[in-house]
Amino acid sequence: MDKFIINGGNTLNGVIDVPCAKNSYLAILAGCVLSSGVVCLHNYPKFDDIDKMLDILVSLGCKVTREENRTLIIDCTNINNYVIPQKLAKKIRSSIFLLGPMLSRLKRVLVTYPGGCDIGSRPIDLHLKGLKSLNAKIVERFGFIEGEATNLIGENVHLDYPSVGATENIMMAAVLAKGTTKIFNSAKEPEIVDLQNFINSMGGKISGAGSDTITIVGVEKLGSVEYTPIADRIIAGTYLLAGAACGGDITIKNVDYEHIYSLITKLKNSGCIIDIKDDTIRQRTNGRLKSFGSIETLPYPGFPTDMQPQALILQAISNGTCIITENLFETRFKHVPELVKMGASIVTRDRMAIVTGVEKLYGADVTCYDLRAGAALTIAGMVAEGKTILNEVKNIDRGYEKLEEAFNLLGADIKRETK
Repeated sequence: MDKFIINGGNTLNGVIDVPCAKNSYLAILAGCVLSSGVVCLHNYPKFDDIDKMLDILVSLGCKVTREENRTLIIDCTNINNYVIPQKLAKKIRSSIFLLGPMLSRLKRVLVTYPGGCDIGSRPIDLHLKGLKSLNAKIVERFGFIEGEATNLIGENVHLDYPSVGATENIMMAAVLAKGTTKIFNSAKEPEIVDLQNFINSMGGKISGAGSDTITIVGVEKLGSVEYTPIADRIIAGTYLLAGAACGGDITIKNVDYEHIYSLITKLKNSGCIIDIKDDTIRQRTNGRLKSFGSIETLPYPGFPTDMQPQALILQAISNGTCIITENLFETRFKHVPELVKMGASIVTRDRMAIVTGVEKLYGADVTCYDLRAGAALTIAGMVAEGKTILNEVKNIDRGYEKLEEAFNLLGADIKRETK
């Protein structure tokens, strides 16, 4: 029942750090199951989804220690439970990432279909097909997925679509399998590369992450590791889009600009002044920006679907018209009716939104229905004239740690009310 009370109209100025990537951390936490030693992970981001995944690991028999310096110590040496609790799996989409490592390490797994944001159909058929290719036996019945893999064998796997989750599941299942596995048409996201580097740091033999083909040579066991996951490119993009919408001079630190270059290019073309040095990006904006013209969401390195809602907000107040095509999720425009309440001019047709920029948005009582839409509506409230009440902000907490405090650090005026 948490809500944000946002007083709009402030520019954003200052410096802010980008935390570790939610999507990297979740996959790496699942990968901890593969280790026969102790895993030490640094820069633990306190997102709700991360905490839920840690709860799942504890339920499986892993020992989890949260240290004060944002370090996690995870010991899965004595993991002994192959059943992922239904009440936990239903809360988080990433519970499905445990299929591969559980089959690889324990040879069995039982899990319900995963939860997560309602942004459209998110089938897991590619996950299951890939695992079956490695000689796993998968049975789906009564809303559960039951897997058995007493003899995982390396094989060539071709993905019909470069699914991030399927790529990660197959990678983790193949690490302890016999022989060599090749994944063709694999996902290329930076989080895939991060997972490869994490597993290799434990003694795995994976190569090719970031390309069309990933090769995994099976090993007998994985050991202990100390590791720091990459920065969150979606949060970095959220900060840049907020700065572009509100105006001002912001600097974001601890980010790889190459991971968000599809966004940086559009921001530069729209009129933002952007300077990049090492892991730091400075963005200056003065006055109304030009429309992007078009946005088409695509797998990496294309424009990320997880930045589309935030980018739509900027287009709603930019000069000109932008046509946004959402290729990945068919119901990712749920925030549009909320924006229309605030004065935005947006027409949707199936997976397309036609956004005609207006000079001003107005505060309203709105609701966020998923994680990224919540971040987008927060930006809308920061831009709008007057007060915006944003309901159901616990959805935002799934992938942002105290987003209101991060924006307030830059000059926003947001208060959280908890009931």
